Amino acid sequence: MSVPETQPTALVLTALPLEYAAVRAHVENREELVHRDGTRAEQGQLPGTSWHVAIAELGMGAERAAALTSQLINWLRPEAVFFVGVAGSLKDDIGIGDVVVGTQVYEIHGGKQTPEGFLVRPKALPGSHALEQAARSAVRDMPDVRAHFMPIATGDVVLADAESEIARFIRSNYNDAGAIEMEGSGAAHAAHLNGGVDALVIRGISDRADAGKHQADASGSQKRAAEQAASVTVAVLHKHRPREGSSDSEERPHRRGEDGATYAGDHIDFRGGIFYGPVTGKSDGRG
Repeated sequence: MSVPETQPTALVLTALPLEYAAVRAHVENREELVHRDGTRAEQGQLPGTSWHVAIAELGMGAERAAALTSQLINWLRPEAVFFVGVAGSLKDDIGIGDVVVGTQVYEIHGGKQTPEGFLVRPKALPGSHALEQAARSAVRDMPDVRAHFMPIATGDVVLADAESEIARFIRSNYNDAGAIEMEGSGAAHAAHLNGGVDALVIRGISDRADAGKHQADASGSQKRAAEQAASVTVAVLHKHRPREGSSDSEERPHRRGEDGATYAGDHIDFRGGIFYGPVTGKSDGRG
């Protein structure tokens, strides 16, 4: 089924069932939505806000995340996209249970192999400025959350050896990254390419990306980390106001046409792609 165009929607994506459950616990009056290709999401209300939140569990991997995020954006037309879940820490001062908010997301596998060695070709996308600012404001009122605003590395690897070749590679080439995970860059690229939708990666730290990962996971650290990341995401949505719900007197009034475009004065906003100029064939009744 489709989502009514009048609802401001935030799309929250996860890879693992426990991450999905942590977000789902905050969403009320849920209903299941099924895309014609079989992708499923649940949509419900975030209490205390005007947000309708759609949550989807995509599975692991950046390529899968990119493809499904693109599909979900085109289907559900969200105003904001979050990838939320657990990650491994890359810094000594980022502990288990902390939360890392991605100021940017690195795709760590890009490069060129030459006779002289591997030449890194960094690929990075910044997190949404508006969502990052909302996150910075939100965590000030969350004494139980220790948050870090840093880049996040995305790689097709589960890092469980801090002295491995890939760990040394990350320290050498992406040394400001605070966490490593497997899906963020895919979701961020999809949001960027689909109208520049605001996107942010929020990760709870469940291990230190070292040989102690199995022990940390067995202690329940993943559940705790997922819950911390979900709570920060919810707090961000309490701070970040939907465009359609804005009461700012300086904003021009918007109305939505039958084609799904948003009409505002003399421009049409096609979910981020804007055509400036006169509108032919659309009248707002003002003559």
